[in-house]
Amino acid sequence: MDTTAWLVLGAVAALIMLAVAVVLLVRVLRARKLLVDAGIPLRSKALVWAAVIYTVSPVDLLPDPVYLDDIGFLLVALRSLHAAASAAGVRTGTGARAKTQAPPAKRRPDAVG
Repeated sequence: MDTTAWLVLGAVAALIMLAVAVVLLVRVLRARKLLVDAGIPLRSKALVWAAVIYTVSPVDLLPDPVYLDDIGFLLVALRSLHAAASAAGVRTGTGARAKTQAPPAKRRPDAVG
């Protein structure tokens, strides 16, 4: 392959990584509602904001055309936030289905009391 093909391939890969990083950044910002809910530890809240700052910061572990470090940090922040929310009993669904509390359990007809 010639140089032009490699440059095009590299540009496409960089654009794909950038798109994934932007999608994850948007998901982190949409998850900010969980940050105000009680029971979420400060560590998880701080990790989310650290991931946002790291993503938009010009200082990176890898040069900016390679967004793998940004993607990894955003994924860790999202997983940490969702795990903390689940442990605190906060539902983390999306859209109109998302509630801050779980729905009441249905009673069995043969239950006493």
